[in-house]
Amino acid sequence: MPTIKVIAKKAGLSVATVSRALNNDPKVTEETKQIVLKIADELNYRPNILARNFAKKTSNIIGLILPDITDEFFSELIKGVDEVTYQHNYFTMVISSHRYLQLETTLNSVLRNGLLGGMILLVPNINKSLKKILSQTKIPFVIISGGLNSDEYDIVSVDNYQGTYDMTKYLIKKCGYKKIAHITGPSDNDDAKIRIKAFNDACRENGITVPKDYLVEGDFMRESGLKRGMELMSLKNIPEVIFAANDMMALGCYDAAAKKGLNIPEDIAVVGFDDIFVSQYLNPPLTTVRSQIEDEGKKAAELLLEKINALNSKSAVKHIPKKIKIATELVIRNSTKNCKT
Repeated sequence: MPTIKVIAKKAGLSVATVSRALNNDPKVTEETKQIVLKIADELNYRPNILARNFAKKTSNIIGLILPDITDEFFSELIKGVDEVTYQHNYFTMVISSHRYLQLETTLNSVLRNGLLGGMILLVPNINKSLKKILSQTKIPFVIISGGLNSDEYDIVSVDNYQGTYDMTKYLIKKCGYKKIAHITGPSDNDDAKIRIKAFNDACRENGITVPKDYLVEGDFMRESGLKRGMELMSLKNIPEVIFAANDMMALGCYDAAAKKGLNIPEDIAVVGFDDIFVSQYLNPPLTTVRSQIEDEGKKAAELLLEKINALNSKSAVKHIPKKIKIATELVIRNSTKNCKT
């Protein structure tokens, strides 16, 4: 494998000059940089990132730790993070925690290898074991979603409460629905807890009683939307509308309606939360809460880079953790009926 020493020998330059040229040091002339880059390309030279990070005691790689890398929600989040990091000459490395099953193992692994200069984590909640891991790292990090009640960390989240409350109130006041079911997210997920509280508050404040069998737990995956949707659509007292706590479960409800031979919205209405890209192309297009997913990623990346820059400048100002809420908005399409504008 070619090394900097090999490039230096072929170019007739010192190892230090070649190193500076490869790192785009402004003190190295453009002519010298081009010579070095040409030889490096000819030799198929690839820098040892770990060694470089160790020498510089820094890294331009941002780790984005997600529960899943196939879900459309996460692809929009990745886009937002990557757009910001790329503009500031950082690279985004997406790492899966496999639906949180290996979150702690994954975290311990990436923190040990010294590859990352910063980290953005999407977590369901902040438990004791996660707190312990985070307390031991010196890498700057930002949390997306979980832990809004914690004052210890920088957290970026959509306004789950307002978005859910607004949609529930819309279904009651504008659409006239009285039989409203809700497929929640997992019971240990902070976002899901906030959304179910907002749903219950909006129903109670607007005179709607929700039967126990109208509240069912999903896991934010399409398959659980199908399963829970089938259960709700099989009830003797079938609901008029299902409010799925995210769009992926709403997609599952569409699958359930097709299996049951029900038409949306004529036989049963469905609404979601997130406004993922595919929601506008469903038949009928899905009424949902737009959670500005890409913007959430951008805000998290901007906050992280702000922390990294402060550390690099050795600022004496004590960092105060920030809480950023991304505003939501209702996106009214055709999966509900007879609704006033």
